Amino acid sequence: MSKKTTNKINTEWNLKQLYKSPDDSQIENDLLFAEKAYEVFAKKYKTNSKYMTEEASLLNALRDYEKISDIPVSKTYMYLHLAQDLDSKNVKVRAKMNLVSQRLQKIGNSVLFFEVNLSKILPKYQKLFLCNKKLSKYNYLLRKTFETGKYVLTEPEEKILSLKSLPSRKLWTDAFSKIISKQTVRHNGKDIPISEASVIIRDLKTQAERKKLHDAVMDKYCELSEMAESELNAIVTDKKINDELRGYDKAYDSTILGYENDRKSVLNLVKTVTDNFNVAHRFYAIKARMLKLKNLNYSDRAVPVGKTKRKVTFSESSDILQKLFSSIDPKFGEILKGYLANRQIDAFPKVGKKGGAYCSYDHKTPTFVLLNHTNTFESLSTFAHEMGHAIHSEFSRTQPAIYESHSTSTAEVASTLFESFLFYDQFEKFSKEEKIVALHDKIQDDVATIFRQIACFNFELEMHETIREKGNMTKEELALCMNKHMKNYLGSKFKLDDKDGYSFVGWPHIRYFFYVYSYAFGQLASKALYKKYQEDKTYIEKIKKFLSLGGSMSPEDIFKSIGVDVLKPDFFKKGIESIEEDVKMLERLVARK
Repeated sequence: MSKKTTNKINTEWNLKQLYKSPDDSQIENDLLFAEKAYEVFAKKYKTNSKYMTEEASLLNALRDYEKISDIPVSKTYMYLHLAQDLDSKNVKVRAKMNLVSQRLQKIGNSVLFFEVNLSKILPKYQKLFLCNKKLSKYNYLLRKTFETGKYVLTEPEEKILSLKSLPSRKLWTDAFSKIISKQTVRHNGKDIPISEASVIIRDLKTQAERKKLHDAVMDKYCELSEMAESELNAIVTDKKINDELRGYDKAYDSTILGYENDRKSVLNLVKTVTDNFNVAHRFYAIKARMLKLKNLNYSDRAVPVGKTKRKVTFSESSDILQKLFSSIDPKFGEILKGYLANRQIDAFPKVGKKGGAYCSYDHKTPTFVLLNHTNTFESLSTFAHEMGHAIHSEFSRTQPAIYESHSTSTAEVASTLFESFLFYDQFEKFSKEEKIVALHDKIQDDVATIFRQIACFNFELEMHETIREKGNMTKEELALCMNKHMKNYLGSKFKLDDKDGYSFVGWPHIRYFFYVYSYAFGQLASKALYKKYQEDKTYIEKIKKFLSLGGSMSPEDIFKSIGVDVLKPDFFKKGIESIEEDVKMLERLVARK
């Protein structure tokens, strides 16, 4: 079978850059090499704890730790995961992927003792080590470890918590996810998966059609709500127990610490966005007017108001981004050119291929971008978004292995920044009608990424605090709580039914405990960077610095190093003001229509 090409651009991955095939003997060789290296490290330091009190011993231990971190141990799993995403029906690959995952977990657990011991170094030695110039390379690693050490238990206790996480959390969430995935609803005389129904609701032509299918989904959620009630109460109670054992004060503290954020900046983000829900209300008022609807239903929140007429092939998309990226900085264009030449982008939908889009990268391995390009402007935007991730990964390679991965809260900054580069480059080229559609879609994405996610954060916080205080929340209470927080951001144009609150049943993010704030954080931080670039094109050098810092500092310190202070009380407000300006522009365009 010949490989797909578009104007000589190869549009399928070449995974042989990783391994020849799932049966490649090098996979086993790489696993054995990693297992041996980690075993040697464990043997050397398991019974030798001098590094907890002696500077020279700690330096040697950290150098050895960095050496094993430099081994691209995840390359084996990454390859199988990518192969699986190209062919979801390949049972052989899936089975091997599961086995490799288990071995990688054992490899990681073999050095758990070292990470626990580092976190337990006595405060008097911590101060000495943090001031030692010879240890300066490892300063941020040590700071992070010492900070988390306050909440780390003994190694045997950590193993117990790790083991119990399977029955007390993962089996609950996995089981419920499987149950949800098997649900179907009736639509146009056919039974369709609930996941598919949730996606196509927005594209149905009339409000009545949308509400009918949405109600069918909500009815199914209502049927499953007793199970979801048990699941959520169980995993939230389990988190409460874990937090109490570790000494966390608030339900969100472990997430914020894990994402390396400052609690002050996150709480400022949540308060600022919540206080400005009126911006979302104003947008939905325009949307209702554009749709010629007096009121909106929950099922109307993402309905399109039109389509950009331009068709953009993958070849054209590549040319547009190549030209744009190169004009911003030649290195950006070179990276995209290299990805296309080296077959690191899989562009088109095909049977068995995973839907959506993502960017997959790891230490000492090529970065791969998955797309499902459909020749639309939305597909072009997605391409720009994923290349933002890819460019971030390439610039981060200048960091040592211990700092190469960036934190969750900075992960979406580069991707949304490159989307902004594209949007404002193309906006003036649109017709008046296309400008209205494109601007509407941009604001709608901002509302979903910022206001909706913080509304979800507020729901999560009330759920956790209520269960911690009262011991339980019924499905009816959870539904009422969800509707309250959704109504807060949606505004008076929306009429919500009681059953709409049961969206908590199928919302996966709330099982990841406060993860949602990272979307809003990244989007608003990205807006700050773009504004500075607009004002001064030489700021691209600071943006490149941001991209190259990886995870070598806290997100707050990374931004501070490029002149952005996310701890300022008005920082997030300025980002919201830019959305408000977009809303005003949309109002003007619609008024002139």
